[in-house]
Amino acid sequence: MVKEYFGKPIKKLGFGFMRLPTLPGKPESEIDYELVKKMVDLYMERGFTYYDTAYGYHSGKSEEAIRIAVSERYDRDKFQVTTKLPVREMLTQDDLKQMTQTSLDRAGLEYFDLYFLHGIGRGLEMLDKTGAWDYWRSVKDTGKAKNIGFSFHGDADTLNKILDEHGKDVDIVQLQINYLDWEDKEVQSKKCYDACVAHGVGVIVMEPVKGGSLANFTPEVQSIFKKANPDVSIASWALRFPMALDGVVTVLSGMSDLEQVDDNTKTADNMGALSDAEMKVIAEAMEELAKIPTIPCTQCRYCVDDCPQKINTPGILRLMNDYTKYQNLPGSRRGYGMVTGGMWGNTPAKSSDCVACGVCELRCPQKIDIIEKHKEAVALFEAGE
Repeated sequence: MVKEYFGKPIKKLGFGFMRLPTLPGKPESEIDYELVKKMVDLYMERGFTYYDTAYGYHSGKSEEAIRIAVSERYDRDKFQVTTKLPVREMLTQDDLKQMTQTSLDRAGLEYFDLYFLHGIGRGLEMLDKTGAWDYWRSVKDTGKAKNIGFSFHGDADTLNKILDEHGKDVDIVQLQINYLDWEDKEVQSKKCYDACVAHGVGVIVMEPVKGGSLANFTPEVQSIFKKANPDVSIASWALRFPMALDGVVTVLSGMSDLEQVDDNTKTADNMGALSDAEMKVIAEAMEELAKIPTIPCTQCRYCVDDCPQKINTPGILRLMNDYTKYQNLPGSRRGYGMVTGGMWGNTPAKSSDCVACGVCELRCPQKIDIIEKHKEAVALFEAGE
């Protein structure tokens, strides 16, 4: 049974404010607030109440969108808001305090229902160095957050270590869970979920549709889902997968238009858990997905060791494979920005920085034509920058 973290049960679909609609031809910071208001109104009208944002989403405008579309228009007891604090090595305690207050001011709130440390799992020593754990506890102690937790990107051993050390203070952990990553050796969704269950910590699910990828398959894969049930969206299969898991508080969807709000709320309200027969449909679709030819990179990283530019070639090749499988260019481009932007210890070098020295190809056990693949990545991911 799910603990009532927010004083009452909340419905199993959360509204992620990370992929909001923008004005035509404008950057991500230019949010279409009138459309967001309509989306929020439909979401609230159907009894859903949970919003997820972060200090850096939409270049900081996501928290402002909470104020404009939600907190200025609805009574405070009618909704819940989570935001996330990014922690970097150079930040001081005063910096962290100022960032928290900035988030509250942007969102037009006196407190957050849940306050996360954002995207931990790597560089844990930096959290100790900055005093982030103590600061995080103080946010709850001072009443600026009702609950505290963190969003996690890492392996299950690391998560167990964190929960062993800090679990008594952790209310909720946000995990990437979807049917594709459930048994994945790198993401370890199931193992991380099991760690939270073992420690008695609630789970909020992020990326149930894997950034839209599990709604954007090739026609051959899509046909398997449509043959099984032509009346529902392909995204609905992915949303339903984590909703029935014990301990899951809610499942986030980064909705970008009214149609997605309509479809996702109907899915959450009416469709229930996946049956055994439906899980077999997903397994069949994944078998078809595995047949799609991709770049045979094993992520050994030999190509990175002697690269003069230190380009994260394995990460880039993985994203090229993702695009081949899911045809989700916006999602793959977002991923490209992460693996080439210096996030989580990555070197901020792009495919366009390749000097074609050929060292990577000499080191590659799979004999991949890496120089040519970087040229393809430039055309695919950097066009229009």
